[in-house]
Amino acid sequence: MDKNNIVKNAELKVKKYFEAIDEIKEYNQEKVLNAFIKNKIGLEHFATVSGYGHDDMGREALDKVFADVFKAEKAVVRNHFVSGTHTLACCLFGNLRYGEKLISLAGSPYDTMEEVIGTRGDKRASLIGHGILYDEVPLINDIDVDFEGIKNKIDKSVNMVLIQRSRGYSLRKSLDIDTIKRMIEIVKSKNPECICFVDNCYGEFTEKLEPLEAGADLIAGSLIKNPGGGIVEAGGYIAGKEQYVNQAAYRLTAPGIGAEGGAMLNQLRLIFQGLFMAPSIVSEAVKGAVLASQVFEDMGYISTPKPFEKRTDLIQTIKFGAPEPLLEFCKTLQMYSPIESYLTPVPDEVPGYDDKLIMAGGSFIEGSTIELSADGPVREPYAVYMQGGLNYAHVKIALKGIVKNLLK
Repeated sequence: MDKNNIVKNAELKVKKYFEAIDEIKEYNQEKVLNAFIKNKIGLEHFATVSGYGHDDMGREALDKVFADVFKAEKAVVRNHFVSGTHTLACCLFGNLRYGEKLISLAGSPYDTMEEVIGTRGDKRASLIGHGILYDEVPLINDIDVDFEGIKNKIDKSVNMVLIQRSRGYSLRKSLDIDTIKRMIEIVKSKNPECICFVDNCYGEFTEKLEPLEAGADLIAGSLIKNPGGGIVEAGGYIAGKEQYVNQAAYRLTAPGIGAEGGAMLNQLRLIFQGLFMAPSIVSEAVKGAVLASQVFEDMGYISTPKPFEKRTDLIQTIKFGAPEPLLEFCKTLQMYSPIESYLTPVPDEVPGYDDKLIMAGGSFIEGSTIELSADGPVREPYAVYMQGGLNYAHVKIALKGIVKNLLK
């Protein structure tokens, strides 16, 4: 192995996969453009209102554009969602009632969702604390979806299922649209009234279709991930069937207000523009993830997904098996960040997580994971989760620095 040309040689191997990524980008870019044209978006939609936010034509148009892009009956797009977890919590608390049952179909969800559900943390504040019943369908070997297990768990007593598209802090496979469709078909065959809710974080615009087109009833995600295009400062979106979106909106604001209130505080232009940029930004990040996968495979590490595998989210996982290379990876990525490159990340406690995390990525927007970042819990198997990249060149430059420092 030529240690001085690892990244260059890896790039030669993966460029053949970039054409398919560009095809998805162009398909999604046209879809977004058509939504803007259909809804006659103009400069007047960038204006803002204050106070209660009543009669905000820009906010109403934004909801319609998102609904058209994601093929939803209705969408709620707001800067008032503080995170993806908050957005998901509104969907769950808004649509579940005392005594009803929620099942996670792909094992345990992302760490922060465990506190929302109540499997750890403050039970009283959680779904379980509000009388919601909860169960999970374990993965096969902690990696693959157990379709037979789903079939056995779902019956008329299940009111809602949670399908997490990305892997979170686990080594399970991210769920592509075909897999999500199969899961939903099983659920609906057993209980047509069950709400199929997909956590779409990290997945938007990585494929041509979105989960609602695969039969989902409700989806949600964060605007400082894929659909914000790297420029949206805060917020989230919910989309799907109108009745379920309305219930989630009541949880965000209040019954009787729902989606009809909330001043957008001069954020409308950024959110419109971010959505328009999103397909191209996502494709750059996906290319960077494919390159990273090849680089670390060539170095002898276990990297997932593999360079040739279908992509359904932004996350690239590299399993190091020891803490030292995990820490070195994150420290070096920070050195190659445009913001706060002079800082050195160290493992620390983070609200919502049991284990210490190391987090790297000097982003223009705090916590923005469409920008190049990496993090991971300091626990076995000592895997780093790299995501984002506003442009492919930045990812490539950072990878060169990481390889150099790891080989020292």
